[in-house]
Order: sequence, then structure tokens, then C-alpha cells
Amino acid sequence: MNALILIAEDEEEISDITRAYLEREGFRTVRAADGRTALDLHRVLKPDLVLLDVSMPKLDGWGVLSEIRRNDLTPVIMVTALDQDIDKLQALRIGADDYIVKPFNPVEVVARTKAVLRRTGGDRTGGVLRVGPVELNQEGYDARVVSEDGKSILLSLTRTEFRILAHMMRSPTRVFSRSELVDACLPGADALDRTVDSHVSKLRRKLEQAGAGDLIEGVRGVGYRLSRT
Repeated sequence: MNALILIAEDEEEISDITRAYLEREGFRTVRAADGRTALDLHRVLKPDLVLLDVSMPKLDGWGVLSEIRRNDLTPVIMVTALDQDIDKLQALRIGADDYIVKPFNPVEVVARTKAVLRRTGGDRTGGVLRVGPVELNQEGYDARVVSEDGKSILLSLTRTEFRILAHMMRSPTRVFSRSELVDACLPGADALDRTVDSHVSKLRRKLEQAGAGDLIEGVRGVGYRLSRT
């Protein structure tokens, strides 16, 4: 089934245009005209991606994004008339996957939507990723190591550790640079290579202690990848 896009936008004309372009590309869409409705629809429909306007009635986009990020990794693209670096950093800090400034070309919105879905694995099946002995449930927001006899150990991960692991598991054959992991998984305030190394080191230790072995390995001068063994 084609990806479902939740358009959280209070301006009907803008949402209608965006909706038309997305549906022309084969996406399914649903619209929320205020922040509270957006959260309700997100909870019930579990969309593959949210196009989220900042200025909305009842609850603004920052509030909606914060609520979504409490226990969910649904890709979110912020859409706003605010074109200040501080607003972009705010979006990334809270956990947005991309940022589009109004007025925008709807063709660009479609292209960004496709790019984010490719990058985040938004077309996932059931929200469950499996690499080696590790099973990660994106919708349930839990990760565990499953042994050969079927027993599982739940991993106690921070939000950033969970995002790093999920991001790498979506493309298990790739090598990820530190800068890519910063952009995809860390808030703007933590955007330092040594911070990535610290998060990955703690994540590797937790995986090893749970019996996953050396699942994450370093690639000298580049970054990290999942072990092929």
C-alpha cells in the first residue's frame, strides 16, 4: 500500500494544492486543520510521514512535533513561513527530519517527501526492523536482542541511541559518516563528531552486553556500519 502522508495545515488552499501534487505521485493523504486533530490522526492512522505547519490553532507545530517525538519516530517535515536559522535549528533539535519554508513549490514538497521516506525507511513494513539478532519496533519504540532459542532481552536505550540504531538498521549494508548520523539522529545542540562517537560507544556496549556481539563496527576515517556477520 502506498505511503500515507498526514498534512497538518490550517490554510485550506495550501493543503489542497499539496494534497493534489502528492496524490498525483501516488501517495495517500489525510489533512488536519489544527494541532490537536493532527495528533489524534497520527495516533489512530499511524501515517508514514507528517507535513507539519508551525503556525496552527489549538496546538502549534512545535508542540505537535514534541508530542510525536515522545515515543515515535514517524518522519516529520516542518513547513513554515519562518525563514530564520534559529527556527531551523529548533526544528532539528526537537526531532524534525527536514524543513521547508513558505512560499514553496509543491514539486519540491513531493521531492523532499520522497527523499525523507527513502532516508528514514518510511515505507517500512509493520514498523519492525531486523538485523542479525536485533529486532527493533519503530511503532512500539522498543529494541531487543533475540537469541537463537527465541529468548529476548529488551534494550534500555536513550532516544538518541534508539534513533541511531534505527537509522543504521534501515540500510544495513551502508557505511554511515558521523555527519550523516548527526543530521539524521541528533538534535542541533549535539551536532559534534565526538558526541556521535559517545552515543555510538554506549549503544555498542549495550548491544554487546545483551548478546548481540560486535553489531556496530567503526570504519576508520569514515564512520560506522553494521557488521555483516
